[in-house]
Amino acid sequence: MIKVLIADDQALVRGGFRMLVDSEPDMTVVGEASDGAAAAELARATLPDVLLMDVQMPGVDGIEGIRRVVADPALSAVRVLILTTFDEDEYAVAGLTAGASGFLLKNTDPAQLLHGIRVVAGGEELLSPGLTRRLLARSTRPAATVNHQVFDQLTTREREVVALAAQGLSNEEITRELVISPATTKTHISRALAKLGARDRAQLVALAYQHRLVEPG
Repeated sequence: MIKVLIADDQALVRGGFRMLVDSEPDMTVVGEASDGAAAAELARATLPDVLLMDVQMPGVDGIEGIRRVVADPALSAVRVLILTTFDEDEYAVAGLTAGASGFLLKNTDPAQLLHGIRVVAGGEELLSPGLTRRLLARSTRPAATVNHQVFDQLTTREREVVALAAQGLSNEEITRELVISPATTKTHISRALAKLGARDRAQLVALAYQHRLVEPG
């Protein structure tokens, strides 16, 4: 059973998410919070698998709430999924930097939200494909010339996996695309992270754009 904590300042929004999550046989909502401080405190009390975190909330916002969760050793197993909107791109970048495991648009399809919760609960990062490309195009500066030397230490297959991750594909989608096993996909991602010294999948994707392994847009 995936335990979900919902943080949003609007009671109606929280109620909608609760109904959606609780309708799934493998999920349950363990609490609701109206700001980042309450979310961090409730996370300590309920130890959710996934914390759905809005970013713009009065009092302590979602970004600070993420920092508090990530900084608490007792909450190391809690995964944070940011809910953002198209006109709040900077919050997605700030949230990933603070330690979130991914982000989705607030107006995403319900099935995609449920899928996202499962992906994050399973230990993977979730980067919304179209928004990821647009964010990185805005927040990173590509090298003046193509610099594939950064990726020379990767095998051909590892470069393929990184490129697909940079296009927003999940591990499951990469597995299908390359016709390899899920374990092999995870191994390639892990090895690429280690070889490139990347902190997480988001930083790995940023490197792919910065050094033009893939192109924005």
